[in-house]
Amino acid sequence: MPTAIEEHRDTGQPIALADLVGRERPLVIRGLCRDWPMVAWARQSDTAFAQRLAALDNGSEVDALLMPPDEGGVIGYNAAFDGFNYAHHRVSITQGLQRLAQYSRQPDAPGLAMQSALISACLPGLLDDHALPFLDRGIQPRIWIGNQVTTPAHFDEYHNVACVVCGARRFTLFAPEQARNLYVGPLDFAPTGAAIGIARLDRPDDPRYPRLKLALAEAQAADLHPGDAIYIPPMWWHHVESLQRINALVNYWWKPVPASGYAPDTALGCLMHCILTFRSLPPAERAAWKALLDHYVFDDEDPAVHIPADRRGILGPLTPGQLAELRETIRRYL
Repeated sequence: MPTAIEEHRDTGQPIALADLVGRERPLVIRGLCRDWPMVAWARQSDTAFAQRLAALDNGSEVDALLMPPDEGGVIGYNAAFDGFNYAHHRVSITQGLQRLAQYSRQPDAPGLAMQSALISACLPGLLDDHALPFLDRGIQPRIWIGNQVTTPAHFDEYHNVACVVCGARRFTLFAPEQARNLYVGPLDFAPTGAAIGIARLDRPDDPRYPRLKLALAEAQAADLHPGDAIYIPPMWWHHVESLQRINALVNYWWKPVPASGYAPDTALGCLMHCILTFRSLPPAERAAWKALLDHYVFDDEDPAVHIPADRRGILGPLTPGQLAELRETIRRYL
């Protein structure tokens, strides 16, 4: 059984950004957004929530995934593993809510999820009354709305604060080192773009995935209700189950700018290049490159401490001109 995710102790002081990012571990924050209007609508009823949200819809289309009933709402691959188990549509928030209302009256309904919609693009009227004071207003919130849909374990490269505003969601989290026990699908062919664990958490005895039990033994979990929030650090695997007929969540992703001033939008390209470059090498060469990567990238000790500060090149602070030159050098290597 998973252990409970640690919860923030309310000391009467407003939570600060440093309370989250400095800990490098997940944290549940009960009642963080209890005063949001969306939460109040949800507490009235699903119908009140949907009606108030539809009244603010500007008609912009958002991404929606539709799964047949026999998929049980679990996003994933088709039986042949050459495609996905959902159809992708573009709908307005109102159209999606109407379909959810229809499905709520069916005993065996399809799974429907409106995914990662920028609130500024589809529901801009929500922005002023649904902010988190400790986050920069430039961090754009996204809304996720659906019925009983499950997103399998996946990771993001960003800091993430997710706020449940309607329904309930169960979060099951795994530390980054559990990747080998989650049986992750292809990095370059994944539902919604994020590589997912293909072992079902609700089927721990599946003989195809014997190490899943090792991951579950280290898992952390929490159920969140309207007004509750969770902080998920970068690279932590999270499996998210939506538990009710209509569920909605607002999340904020951000990536701090490092001291070097250079932060790619994603490091997945680097990971894929490393796989192509190193995986096929003989064991001795692979071990040698691992030692270099540990020395220059992953060890905490400064690998350039013995080099004059103005001659450290890529190991030291870079001017915009130097950064441009290095990018060009990397392109030539590729």
